[in-house]
Amino acid sequence: MNPLHFSETREKRTILIVDDTPENLAVLHGLLKDNYKVKPAHCGARALQIAGTGTPPDLILLDIMMPEMDGYEVLRRLRADAATRDIPVIFLTAKTEPEEEEKGLKLGAVDYITKPISPSIVQARIQNHLELKAARDFLKNHNAFLEAEVCRRMQETLSTQDVAIRALASLAETRDNETGNHIRRTQGYVKALAEKVRGNPRFSEFLTDAHIDLLFKTAPLHDIGKVGIRDHILLKPAMLDPEEYEIMKTHTTIGRDAILKAEKDIGHNVEFLHLAKEMAYAHHEKWDGTGYPLGLAGDAIPLSARLMALADVYDALISWRIYKIGLPHEKAVEIIVQDKGSYFDPDLVDAFVEIQEEFRAIADRYFDDDVKMAHIARGELVDGTG
Repeated sequence: MNPLHFSETREKRTILIVDDTPENLAVLHGLLKDNYKVKPAHCGARALQIAGTGTPPDLILLDIMMPEMDGYEVLRRLRADAATRDIPVIFLTAKTEPEEEEKGLKLGAVDYITKPISPSIVQARIQNHLELKAARDFLKNHNAFLEAEVCRRMQETLSTQDVAIRALASLAETRDNETGNHIRRTQGYVKALAEKVRGNPRFSEFLTDAHIDLLFKTAPLHDIGKVGIRDHILLKPAMLDPEEYEIMKTHTTIGRDAILKAEKDIGHNVEFLHLAKEMAYAHHEKWDGTGYPLGLAGDAIPLSARLMALADVYDALISWRIYKIGLPHEKAVEIIVQDKGSYFDPDLVDAFVEIQEEFRAIADRYFDDDVKMAHIARGELVDGTG
């Protein structure tokens, strides 16, 4: 229910009266029964039982001087229980010393009324504190409603973001009919590798749950720049010549610039766009500085791009293309291990070797049967292994 709209009519509020003297209970019951639902308790233990069972009372009138468990201890236990800690408690006591009142208020009592009581004062104090409680409850419910609304809108925004990423990635995929499930595979590889190395002190500060989730979501944008490569190069059914390869390499800059423009249009930094820009621009950089487009080396290459570099190369090695057949998983692992410290971050290679079966499983799940079948049709397989 929207907390901004509530009925003014409601059942009688419940008052729990706690006093070890039957006469006092009778007097207070008679005073309050016409306006409230009254529950009496003759001792502290019974009071705690009533307060903690079913719907909590709206307010408690609590005597201090009781045998076995005095009012102070009852209040301590009420405040220690999440189900009863917010119930307003008014002390009713014959103790008139200021230090006693101070003690009660410090323990969390909302008021302190001395005996003998004045019926009109008791009624007024109860009414005031019930109204204060109603206001607090309203604000609490209203805040909960607002928090839920913020969460709903945030989830809506994240869903829109996911759809936009998927749409852009699909656009790149439709331009390159050889990629097939490349996007899904590299997305899975990046997440598996990131989760494996998150315990490494070199990476732990960056690889939080939130960042790993963003890496997974933004990985599909690593080749978004391919939408800017001309068809006769992007779709060439053979290896590229040197000039064509130089043009193909510009997909990193095209992708970076497209995401950079999106950032400028938004007018503020967005984390997922920042990671997408890193991946798109630097996923062909190499650990030893011989990659492109900037020739970055070592930790100067963003971690997001280093993760994608290994994922991208593994997938390129095992994947079937119009101009090549895919390598067996074992051969791809061997090549990546050989490039440890030259192409790839050594720690990432070590982690990859440990979880290589996860990579194999992801590759099998999203295998491109259509490309392999094209090779079979052309008689390019021998004994089914190439």
